[in-house]
Amino acid sequence: MIITKTPFRMSFFGGGTDMEDYFKENGGAVLSTTFDKYCYVNVRHLPRFFDYSTELTYSKTERVTSVNDIQHPAIREAMKMLDMREIRLTYEADLPARSGLGTSSSFAVGMLNAFYALKGKYADKKKLADDAIYLERVLCNEAGGWQDQIAASFGDFNRINFNADGYEVLPVIISPERKRQLNDNLMMFFTGFTRFSSDVQKANKVSSTEEKRARLKKMYELVDEAEVILTNKERDLDDFGRLLDTTWKLKKDTGSAISTGSIDELYEKGMAAGALGGKLLGAGGGGFLVFYVQPEKQEAVKEAMKDLMYIPFKFEDGGTRVIHYSPEEFELQK
Repeated sequence: MIITKTPFRMSFFGGGTDMEDYFKENGGAVLSTTFDKYCYVNVRHLPRFFDYSTELTYSKTERVTSVNDIQHPAIREAMKMLDMREIRLTYEADLPARSGLGTSSSFAVGMLNAFYALKGKYADKKKLADDAIYLERVLCNEAGGWQDQIAASFGDFNRINFNADGYEVLPVIISPERKRQLNDNLMMFFTGFTRFSSDVQKANKVSSTEEKRARLKKMYELVDEAEVILTNKERDLDDFGRLLDTTWKLKKDTGSAISTGSIDELYEKGMAAGALGGKLLGAGGGGFLVFYVQPEKQEAVKEAMKDLMYIPFKFEDGGTRVIHYSPEEFELQK
């Protein structure tokens, strides 16, 4: 039995510039972190006592005799990709799917990690990220960028650069005290709205114009500014929050499906209560709102958001990992 634990990600700056059709021509970068909310994938060989060969449990249960009959596209294509047979897979998560935290990509990374481990193979972080990107974007033909798979695999607080040759992951080096202060000044709330990221991306493609590209270029440039704020102890950390407001306003205008009237109203409530800035996490349309709020204003923001669920969190230092395996079933190769 294999159990993998894979974190969810919180993207601050540069979202949208990680789309392949954009960064191959223009370059791109994102600033993001993983945090202490996870998905867990449990995989084991299925004993040959049943009238089905594969059992899958996620938001529904599937029991099939042929991999081709699996309805979940990512599981089906991953099993084909790695020639997985006769397995039982269970998925659990700390937060809901389709909520803007890269949940589907965290699942893809965790599942691939579990499959490799069950086969007695070791896959490093780069391999897992590359395979997850190929699985979701090519085999499943889902619209979206590359940042989620990379963040889930590598973990921690990173700047991820994208170019015509691919990507590079650069850890953001900040003092523990400054990192803790940033964490303490961020507040996350669940809007209650969920949506498929790929659906939002497809809807936003219609809005793709030269004006959108100009806005993405500005969002790309904000990554540099945000990184300087984090790494230069002489800079006021509150500027990070103000910059979040800037990037959110830019992002809203890159596609018609990014925000809604309800989300705009919630955001304005948070800002009126004292937040310096914030953004909707993920592709848009719903999910989680994150605000940068100075400590003395946090109770007021909680009161303004009292109809939403407040989610405390801590930054997380590692990416996907195997947290349990049964040596009786296999010997994990390092």
